[in-house]
Amino acid sequence: MKIERSWWWKITGIILLLYGFIAGMILPLKTGITTASPFTAKLGETLVLKSSGYNTFYTKTEDHRAWLKIDSFSIAATDINVLSDQSMELSFQLPAKLPSGVEERSSTLIIDNQEDGTHLLPGAVYLNKAEGLDSLVAASDWKVNAITDLHKKKGITFPYRNTLYETIRNTYFHVSLWFAMIFLFIASAVNSSRYLKRKDFLYDHKANALTQVGLLYGILGLVTGAIWAKNTWGAYWSWDIKQNMTAISLLIYMAYFVLRGSISDVDKKARLSAVYNIFAFVALIPLIYVIPRLFSSLHPGSGGNPAFGSQDLDNTMRMIFYPIIIGWTLFGFWMASVMYRIKQLDEKVD
Repeated sequence: MKIERSWWWKITGIILLLYGFIAGMILPLKTGITTASPFTAKLGETLVLKSSGYNTFYTKTEDHRAWLKIDSFSIAATDINVLSDQSMELSFQLPAKLPSGVEERSSTLIIDNQEDGTHLLPGAVYLNKAEGLDSLVAASDWKVNAITDLHKKKGITFPYRNTLYETIRNTYFHVSLWFAMIFLFIASAVNSSRYLKRKDFLYDHKANALTQVGLLYGILGLVTGAIWAKNTWGAYWSWDIKQNMTAISLLIYMAYFVLRGSISDVDKKARLSAVYNIFAFVALIPLIYVIPRLFSSLHPGSGGNPAFGSQDLDNTMRMIFYPIIIGWTLFGFWMASVMYRIKQLDEKVD
């Protein structure tokens, strides 16, 4: 039985997509800190800091600890007052001098308890020197490597990112669709090469169907990316280098169908389409994966960053991310095979 008409890979694709949708939407995020107020504080004074937590349950435990941290130095909260599950007040007696020797510096807020584990907010409080304070006063109240015995949040969770929040789940749609699109375009280019070698219209029809589904995935990836950008960057389209290059790539592939529609001669259409399809794929790689990394960008994966580090994708997300890429890919090949068979039936009817 031909692989296009077998069912095992189609069922596998559907199962992987369902798994990705359900697990990707149900699993909670790790605990985090959304805000800390006030943002600035004077050295040598008592700081009362109000912190707002995310997915936290502060009232369920009493073993709270908190620190303000600069590099390897930290000071512990002298008093912790729990206001609600998502809110608490922290009191810090700020030393008269920063451990780094400078007069002002941002600090990271770290909160730890057995119920919620450890969660932090980088750049939570900006510390600066008070007027008239002797800068030669020792900074002995800052402790070196004093943060120990931290707790870990129980259960399977996704990473919490202050700029992303719940939108981190869009990784399973926006990013995975782009990966599946690449696999479809690879298969399309391979079939175009086979047509040029064997002059069999079967390969031309397959390449056409695969390109249609790949372009659909690309458009969906662009739309989900724009929605994500609105939530994280504040605008659907920021003329970011990554956005621009992906839009150009999709326009190149759209021109493939314009070319096919403008030629009536069947042989000529198939031959030129195959050549153009291979050109489009060759152009796709530098446009999407090379050029954006050469420029500064709001988008992860630019400036040499591959966007798959621990800050972007942890092991829990990989358990869903990689299977759903396979699911999207198999589902795309399924759609292409259906379109290809419809084309075959149309030709038989004609």
